[in-house]
Amino acid sequence: MNILAIDLGKFNSMCCFYNTDTNEYRFQVAATTRHYLTSVFKNHKIDLVVMEACGPSGWISDLCQEVGLKTLVCSTNDAAWLWKNVKRKTDKDDSLKLARMAMMGQLTPVHVPKHQVREHRALIKYRKTIVGRLNRTKNLIRARFADHGIEIDRGQKAWRTGRELIDSHRKPLVECSLEELWRGQLDLELTQLDSLAQQQADVERRLDLIAKDDERIQRVQTIPGVGRRTAEAIVTTLDDVDRFDNARQVSSYIGLVPRQYQSGETDRNGRITKRGSRLLRTLLLECAWISMRYNEWSRTTYDRIHGGQQTRKKKAAIALARKIAVVAWSMLKHKTDWDPQRAGIVVEESPSPRPL
Repeated sequence: MNILAIDLGKFNSMCCFYNTDTNEYRFQVAATTRHYLTSVFKNHKIDLVVMEACGPSGWISDLCQEVGLKTLVCSTNDAAWLWKNVKRKTDKDDSLKLARMAMMGQLTPVHVPKHQVREHRALIKYRKTIVGRLNRTKNLIRARFADHGIEIDRGQKAWRTGRELIDSHRKPLVECSLEELWRGQLDLELTQLDSLAQQQADVERRLDLIAKDDERIQRVQTIPGVGRRTAEAIVTTLDDVDRFDNARQVSSYIGLVPRQYQSGETDRNGRITKRGSRLLRTLLLECAWISMRYNEWSRTTYDRIHGGQQTRKKKAAIALARKIAVVAWSMLKHKTDWDPQRAGIVVEESPSPRPL
């Protein structure tokens, strides 16, 4: 069996051609481009292509399928990838170790979503990036006023009703004297703020259109307190729900299960593993806190877990976030909407929810 193990890089990748029958191997540096890798795949006898899960692994996996090669994209979070007490670590060492572990069957394969799903995920993450840039710009603007002893409104009020006051202090940088250069900086920051706000609006509109045409996102949104942002993150992260056999696998995939420490008679659980999508965990936790206002099942579950103990409130919220993800997975798997009767709660009149 001929294995091609690739240690991926942004510009160049290290290829290790490994023959499992003779244990012979050789290395080749390859440019991380479609044209070059296509020539490598076609000009060599390859039975299996192995690579680690990272940014370029998606399109390279698609390229392997186009040329008819079997592909294994593996996770680097396993214990086999822990480089402890290693005196030398190079790209050649990484690719060779990748090939040998593939030969011994010690690699854990990961799911590679389709191209459309990857693009949807990327747009969701990009929205989060834009929000971060917006917040940083707002903080810089506040710092300009604080440094010059000028008070502006706090919170969102400053950007809604107090924007006129902020704009009154801006001035083009080329027109500023040495005593008022900060006004020119303020003008540049406000220009950037308006541009970012427009970008965020464009991204939100595109995500809205995608959500309207995706029945899976609409199905998850039937859970009281779960809005479009959380629903689309759940759907794109889980992708093919049939690849999970039970709720435990779903919880482990999103990193909301505790670490286990077991030795002899000692067996205890630690903090959550935090594997998988960090963005999804963040949204699920925020959704858990919000859903307790409008979802009786969420409130009952939260109260039961923390049991009135102040020190268990955060743990209860994390557990509720995990349960929301599991319920969403079950609804997607069985193609059913939220049913309060199955959750064991009584349907009552409640205020209009403000989902996340």
